[in-house]
Amino acid sequence: MPDRPAWVLGATGMLGSAVCRRLYAEGREVLTSVVPWHDPDAAVAALLRDARLLDDRLPRSGWQLFWCAGSGVVGSSEAQFRAEVRVLEQFLGHWSPRCDPGRHSVFLSSSAGGVYAGSADPPFTEHTVPVPISPYGQAKLRSEQLAREFAERTGAALLVGRLANLYGPGQDLEKPQGLVSQLCRAQLSRQPLSIYVSLDTMRDYLYVDDAAAMVVSCLGQVTERGGVHVKILASERSTTIGALLGDLRRIGLRRPPVVMGTSAQARFQVRDLRLRSLAWPRTSGLARTPLGAGMAATLSSVARVRAVSGDRPRLPGSGGSSR
Repeated sequence: MPDRPAWVLGATGMLGSAVCRRLYAEGREVLTSVVPWHDPDAAVAALLRDARLLDDRLPRSGWQLFWCAGSGVVGSSEAQFRAEVRVLEQFLGHWSPRCDPGRHSVFLSSSAGGVYAGSADPPFTEHTVPVPISPYGQAKLRSEQLAREFAERTGAALLVGRLANLYGPGQDLEKPQGLVSQLCRAQLSRQPLSIYVSLDTMRDYLYVDDAAAMVVSCLGQVTERGGVHVKILASERSTTIGALLGDLRRIGLRRPPVVMGTSAQARFQVRDLRLRSLAWPRTSGLARTPLGAGMAATLSSVARVRAVSGDRPRLPGSGGSSR
């Protein structure tokens, strides 16, 4: 398959920026858009404008769309999720690519934790019936359905990527998500982080650059095959929160400051979210970054971000007391 231009939406986010890095490393042409996501109507207008410009430029060769957009997290309001889903619904509902069917393909970022939170019998696979229990998971499942309807209407190939817990450099530290990044922030700031689930809670942590490699590889296969496909994108190695704390203590040479707390969001968190992908197992092998190495990279990244913002913590082990 010739390398087709790639349009990445959400290119400034953690996953989107990693996808861009992967595409650039492969010598691909990458296109991005400035989208006013805070204004749903303006966002839809911007998306449709850029899609039509792309259609005019590439009417025959086709291209790949990577939908990595979305700012909602488990604790976001239902109104925010409705707005995000509405943008996707209006965009896909009003856009009909001009190229022939089979010449364009779409990746939609979804959440394994969101859609499988209420499912039975982990580890969860692509054959597991999704049972979301939160507005976040319900919004992800609705987005998947909208993408399927678009693919059926236009003939686009579709990859729905149900992602494990992403971590790594580039996460927005101001958003209440990303346990690894938040633990690293607490480790450096020495401000306690409140944890409101049991320390034996199991999650699958996937390094973001590994996730990007899997996304790009899988969409290439989907573009060749056509049709609609679902793949769980995960490391397939589950880790408890207690083990995370132990790893970070070894890396940072001191115990991360955490306290056990309570939250209304705890009802959306289940203890066991082990994942296993049955689709394209060779692609799953791209999850190569050991958790310890990924956490060390994340800690260094968070330190750099804090330094740029004017708060310059001393990294443990760089001299002086580390207690």
